[in-house]
Amino acid sequence: MEQFTGNLRTDLAVEAKEMLTRHVREDIPGVIMETAEDEDIVINRVDVTTPEAEKMLGKVQGKYITIEAQGLRYKNTPLQKKVMNHVAQELSSMVQIAPNATILVVGLGNWNVTPDALGPRTVDKIVVTRHLQEMLSPELKGGVRSVCAIAPGVLGITGMETAEIIHGIVGVIKPTVVIAIDALAAASSHRVITTVQLANTGIHPGSGVGNKRFGLTRESLGVPVIAIGVPTVVHASTIAMDTLTILQERAAFARYLKSMENLSDEEKGTIVRQVLPEALGDLMVTPKEVDRLIEDIAGVVAGGINQALHPHIDYMNIHQYLH
Repeated sequence: MEQFTGNLRTDLAVEAKEMLTRHVREDIPGVIMETAEDEDIVINRVDVTTPEAEKMLGKVQGKYITIEAQGLRYKNTPLQKKVMNHVAQELSSMVQIAPNATILVVGLGNWNVTPDALGPRTVDKIVVTRHLQEMLSPELKGGVRSVCAIAPGVLGITGMETAEIIHGIVGVIKPTVVIAIDALAAASSHRVITTVQLANTGIHPGSGVGNKRFGLTRESLGVPVIAIGVPTVVHASTIAMDTLTILQERAAFARYLKSMENLSDEEKGTIVRQVLPEALGDLMVTPKEVDRLIEDIAGVVAGGINQALHPHIDYMNIHQYLH
């Protein structure tokens, strides 16, 4: 098969798989996907197993898990707790972490730009314990791992590449695992702030919102890197494509779009890519209530990480344990 570049950019493996399947209309060798549902939550697991599949999909070989719940856009506390539990379960299954391990949690992104602030806001909610290991209550020994966290900022603020900062920290602390949290871009507007992706491939150049300079991977850091991301934006081209599709489905607009009725999705995408940059450039779109949404989803991601790393903590009474 030829490589499929796609019409829309996405950081989600499940979307890349969906777009590729629509294009080639057959099973993709080297890509294994399974789907599970838990009431209003959908979990997709994509496993990219060959170099050929990696090239076609545009995703590095490894495991990608997405947990999707449309209700995350609303203040639904029971649903948030369920998603939090799934994040903890999938993280625990993706990497085996010994009780005495040290984990470094990295919040990537710019805390001054809300759609890119997922990483820093999540780090604010991580239970850090590396400095408290000698003071933990006896009943917590073995159930509270040594965790440290940092939000290193971005090149424009620090003057340093994020990879340079993290490489230096890893060299001193020597963590067993690095967990990197980043904001992503989606190809489907309905997945913005509704989907959490976990991957055992780390963060690669070009992934995330605007992160085109660095990579945080096992190869670059010398330790396993788990990437956790949430789409916070879509490209304007996605909105344009969705609008064309909706208009074509409505009879009232059919006569205005008669000339487009025989166009394929790929041809529509070509038109959008040619016209949109002239008017709007490489525009990204985020929900107007993004402040609240980022705060809520940061709590979900942090809660899942905390549960996975500290299984013996009673989070309702956490302060009585950490003296």
